[in-house]
Amino acid sequence: MPHLILLPGLLTDARLYAHQTTALADIADITVADLSRDDSIGALAERVLGSAPPRFALAGLSMGGYVAMEIMRRAPERVERLALLDTTARADTPEQVERRDAGIALARDGHFDRIMPALLPMLVHPDHLPLPLVGGLAIEMAASLGAEAFIRQQIAIRARIDSRPSLAAIACPTLVLVGAQDQLTPPDRAAEMAEAIGSAKLVTVEHCGHLSTIEQPEAVSSALRSWLRG
Repeated sequence: MPHLILLPGLLTDARLYAHQTTALADIADITVADLSRDDSIGALAERVLGSAPPRFALAGLSMGGYVAMEIMRRAPERVERLALLDTTARADTPEQVERRDAGIALARDGHFDRIMPALLPMLVHPDHLPLPLVGGLAIEMAASLGAEAFIRQQIAIRARIDSRPSLAAIACPTLVLVGAQDQLTPPDRAAEMAEAIGSAKLVTVEHCGHLSTIEQPEAVSSALRSWLRG
């Protein structure tokens, strides 16, 4: 049975993949990485690689996708399959860096509790905002991780490189999945990655924002099952 490592996004933890962990347990040994303890994408990638088996399947959402692409640059021979969920290969724009800096300042000033409620309308489909297992869960995960982890993650994200030049080197079976209404990393970013990789399968999940694994858990688990078995 293959080993599957799942990489969470900003201010999320293993609960982001609760459905997938259960739904795919019959076809994969699953680990959800902790991406809260380092302040660079390289250090996060090395931490994942340091505890990973020699060969594994790898799936990452949003920031998890950034780490997954770094792992592909550092140890492509160890990755059997790759799934990039609601992410982008592009680096931050100056405007995005400014917004991250503002969030870091807010957290350092003791107002971390304002951050996730402000982010949520961009993170999920409007219909999913009031749902306890979507909007409510996102708030709970952020509170669990806390301000210091948020600051480390934002520092890592804002300094990430443009991964587009390295996408063509990805040779393993690859899934690129995106929510149709993802505002943060929209479908055109997913299509860009899939085209650059060449052999990747592109899946768009309807009625879904950025947090696809909890917004449309059945659809995402189904896509990941097909990818693991392909």
